[in-house]
This record gives sequence, C-alpha cells and structure tokens, in this order.
Amino acid sequence: MSDEVRRVKRELAYEGTILNVYRDYMEFANGNHAVWDYIHHDGAAAVVPVMDDGRLLMVKQYRNALERDTLEIPAGKLDAPGEPGLECASRELEEETGYRSENLKWLITLRTTVAFCNERVEIFVAKDLIPSHQNLDEDEFVDVKAYSVQELKEMIFTGKIEDSKTIAAILAYESKYLR
Repeated sequence: MSDEVRRVKRELAYEGTILNVYRDYMEFANGNHAVWDYIHHDGAAAVVPVMDDGRLLMVKQYRNALERDTLEIPAGKLDAPGEPGLECASRELEEETGYRSENLKWLITLRTTVAFCNERVEIFVAKDLIPSHQNLDEDEFVDVKAYSVQELKEMIFTGKIEDSKTIAAILAYESKYLR
C-alpha cells in the first residue's frame, strides 16, 4: 500500500466461479474513510495464432455480459493460481482453434481493469501452427476464422472489435513483428 491509503478490512461479498468480489474498507492519510469494491481473478492467458501466410486466427463466441458475439484472440483463465501462462495459452490455442504450436513466445502482459480488479493476462504469439483438433468446453461454441492484420485493425478502428486484450495483442503484435 502507500503512505496515503491503507486497507483496514476486506470482506468477501460474493464468491463466484471465475472471480470473487470483496468490500475493502479504506482509510486515508487525511482521516477520511471509504468502501471500495475489489474483484479478484486468478489470471488468464491468451494467444495470437499466426498462420504461415501471416493471417491471425480469431475466435467468434457469445459473451453474456455484452449479449452478443465478439471476435477475439483465443484466451482462457488459468486452471489454478500459479499455472504458467505459457501452459494456459498453449492449452487454449488447441482447445479453441484446433491448432497447436511448439513455438510460443511471450508478447505482453496486461491488467484489464486496474481500478477495481487484479486480473492479469499474459499474451503469447504462436507460430508454426500444427493442425490438431478443437476440444471445447461443453458450454463453449466457437467459430474460428483467419484475418489479415490490416482487416483486424480496420475492425478495431471502426468499433467492431472492442475486447481490450484482443486490441492490445493485435497492435503489440504488429508493432513488434511487422514493423
């Protein structure tokens, strides 16, 4: 913590399947107090799958919070706290796209919503894709399609892709590997 802010108490308000919500009772150096929401998430990993022709594999799936399908890079939550992101990214690549890779490299790590959540997403680039088979969870329905980076950037800048990890990953991939 800092000299100006101190957590006095943390209470579990809700325990969910992928996150826990807490009430944090805060005290400030000026004597004021506040109650802040805090969401704990064990973390996730994602992957930018690069086809031999340079196109990126994307997954289209329904997102309940938005009540619609979204276009995203493959991603998923860690199976357990402390699971290496590389293992999670490799698993999610195969489960969601039906491809695997022995050539995954770290690209970036991001925090999704630092104001109230500790979720950490490690993002990797996968090259030399090897056809395998999808192994979706029983509640997953995923369509896979390849797009050029230019097509994806157009979708980002016209508001068709809004997912923060996907936007950050595509732009970081372009910056690091295509410039």
